Amino acid sequence: MNEQIDSSIVPQRLIAMLSAGFGALGALLAAIGLYGLLAYTVARHTHEIGVRMSLGASGTDVMRIVLRGALWMVGAGLAIGAPLTWWGNRVAASLIPDLAVASSVPILVAAAIMTAVGLLAAYLPAHRATKVDAMTALRYE
Repeated sequence: MNEQIDSSIVPQRLIAMLSAGFGALGALLAAIGLYGLLAYTVARHTHEIGVRMSLGASGTDVMRIVLRGALWMVGAGLAIGAPLTWWGNRVAASLIPDLAVASSVPILVAAAIMTAVGLLAAYLPAHRATKVDAMTALRYE
């Protein structure tokens, strides 16, 4: 009986595994994109970071500035994406009979995961920004 049940849900398992794989791939691509954007931003603002550090900003202050910028980017993406996702759920529920869309918990969990992924992707450029030598950055231009 167990084998019969297992064989009857193979297509659903395959779709669930593919969906999870594509979701993980999407999160990885988002993290790589955010990392690249922040690394470029930190490289362009090396002079500004050097001035801040020469005026007394600590490494944690610089890290906080870079991470705040990353949170603004992630927050903007979530502010646009979460309502669209909620609306898409409602549209799908109206098109597919007996599709229960009763909870916003998956959207909140996805938002929390994307925030964590964004902060993780921003950590390396932020850490690199704290290692900027003020004198080298001031002589740069």
